[in-house]
Amino acid sequence: MEIKWTPSRFRNLISKYILKRGSACIKCGICVKTCQFGVHKIYSAGPSRPKDALCIGDACLDKCIDKCPEDALTMKLNPAFESLGDFRWAPDLILSTWYQAETGKIPPGHLEYKTGASGGGFDKLELVFPKEIDEIPEEEITTTIPLNRRDEERYKVEIDVPWYGGGMSFGSTALNVMIARAKASKTANTFTSTGEGGYPDALIPYDDHIITQIATGLFGVREETIQRVRIVEFKYAQGAKPGLGGHLLGEKVTPEVAKMREAVVGSSLFSPFPFHSVYSIEDHKKHVDWIKEINPKGLVSVKVSTPTDVDMVAIGSYYAGAHIVHLDGSYGGTGAAPNIAKKNIAMPIEYAIPKVHKFLCEEGVRDKITLIASGGIRSAYDVAKAIALGADGCVIGTAELIALECVKCGNCESGRGCVRGIATTDPELSKMIDTGWATQRLINLYSSWRTQLVGILKRLGMRSIKELVGRRDCLRHLDYQ
Repeated sequence: MEIKWTPSRFRNLISKYILKRGSACIKCGICVKTCQFGVHKIYSAGPSRPKDALCIGDACLDKCIDKCPEDALTMKLNPAFESLGDFRWAPDLILSTWYQAETGKIPPGHLEYKTGASGGGFDKLELVFPKEIDEIPEEEITTTIPLNRRDEERYKVEIDVPWYGGGMSFGSTALNVMIARAKASKTANTFTSTGEGGYPDALIPYDDHIITQIATGLFGVREETIQRVRIVEFKYAQGAKPGLGGHLLGEKVTPEVAKMREAVVGSSLFSPFPFHSVYSIEDHKKHVDWIKEINPKGLVSVKVSTPTDVDMVAIGSYYAGAHIVHLDGSYGGTGAAPNIAKKNIAMPIEYAIPKVHKFLCEEGVRDKITLIASGGIRSAYDVAKAIALGADGCVIGTAELIALECVKCGNCESGRGCVRGIATTDPELSKMIDTGWATQRLINLYSSWRTQLVGILKRLGMRSIKELVGRRDCLRHLDYQ
């Protein structure tokens, strides 16, 4: 993956700090000489306005503010920064994701890029590194995982990074975003999912890196698209809104969306819950057999939420013939998912993963099925923690949208949708996303995450991400140290 500097598309960035240069400035240039981060520049007319977004804050005060002979420089926390996100997607985590998407590098120390501020979930888990290990060269460390671990007659799919993109349907996000995710997935040798809104023709060049999804509404499901891809996913439930089905408001059902979904323009679309043809494992097996018959080489993924008996669901999917069990926990979803569901119904993913992993091990089939986890994966450290709990890899979604400068405003499902052109079907708003720009931002994010994962494995003395699966001894809960 080639990293390229890909700056923000907005003129005025949201920075963590606000720096001001007052009228007392005598243009001495001391701040320019002492700042290591390019915050201060001087031109023939004098010093320019400080570049707030480059400032690392208190750790660097002695380099400029304290050195100013006229006390002309001041700094404070940016109120706009403090209003970003929520406790899970804390402001620091949003800005650090933007930084990674822009540079492809690990964020500087003034931004917290490993955890949020939720006070629970992955934020309460910490990786434990041994004090002494045998040094392993980074080039010998692999992050590749297999997605087919049971069927020699079907595609032997491996991905170079232990994650792929989750379902975001045509209708919920802009087409340019879907194309960018597909291009980035091809570059990184991983996958992205169409979601439940059909398979736009613009994605056809990326068939080998697309997961086509079949949900309860069967919107846009076509036999030819099932035959074209290497992975087909059944979405039985979504962790953010289990038991509720999908919902797309009429304002987002444009003529293009309506044509793809075979619906009426301007009419709200609902996916029922559940599949009314599936009420048992035997019914589930008929679904899996249907896909295997239509696509003799394809893999079948089963996306489920995390009820208390999720371990029984997982083993049932194995015996039904699935290749991938995708556990979707309660922290995921966009602004389209109601809080009453997100926060109160499904089991948190950090409880579901070890429960399913342990049960599959006890049943003797853990090495024959791929276990993928989603529902609040925000960083490379979350990926590592999920794998240490027992997953083989992860699915990401919101993190990709944050990389495209989502601010977590929660208006994904409202009216014309996202004012930043991400989660919208509005033709004018969609123009805000340039596909080339978005593709490179995602590639940069993937590259930064992989660099961090390699660093984690190196510190653990592991040569492969597969060695981390189920290693709960590499984790420590901060409440029970």
